[in-house]
Amino acid sequence: MKIYDVENFPNPLRVRIALAEKNATDKATFIPVDLMNGEHRTAEFLAKNPAGGVPILELEDGTFIAECSAIIEYIDHKFSGPSLTGNTAKDRAIISMMQRRAESMVLDAVATYFHHATDGLGPALETYQNKAWGKKQLEKALSGLAYFDTVLAKNSYLAGDVFTVADITLHTGLVFAGFAQITLPSELTNLIAWQARIANRPSIAA
Repeated sequence: MKIYDVENFPNPLRVRIALAEKNATDKATFIPVDLMNGEHRTAEFLAKNPAGGVPILELEDGTFIAECSAIIEYIDHKFSGPSLTGNTAKDRAIISMMQRRAESMVLDAVATYFHHATDGLGPALETYQNKAWGKKQLEKALSGLAYFDTVLAKNSYLAGDVFTVADITLHTGLVFAGFAQITLPSELTNLIAWQARIANRPSIAA
């Protein structure tokens, strides 16, 4: 299978961590996308993903799958090893819920702040900015971080006692926050401890 991405960008990072967790990194061929020069806006790329985002998974039969949650679900079911998306109906529902919260309350909010309230990726790519909206999303991200601190006061991981896709999403949200120069409040001790612990996982530390 092929994965079109930009190495170290937040969403591609989510997929790369999932592959590493399943010991399947060598099963994928990574194809770099020249996003900084607008390759993601070309007709050829948009035929693969009309949303123009990375990553994209291309299967051997020519199927294209976009959206990180969908790609990771495919990876989780395709390769052996501990599940990232859950085995029982209840576990799958809770993991999906927490993954979506990590995405909307932190990762997406940080991304909106970065693209709207900072210089982002530069004027050639940031063709529309709403700074007030970006600053509002920073407030949402900080609120989301406080929420997850309360979750981690009770659980070892976001969805319970095992590492899941929800943890991957929050981790990449924190990585992005650091890149966007968002300081993690020092009083969020549970979140800070979780972040340090997660950073030592082979799939992330490598």
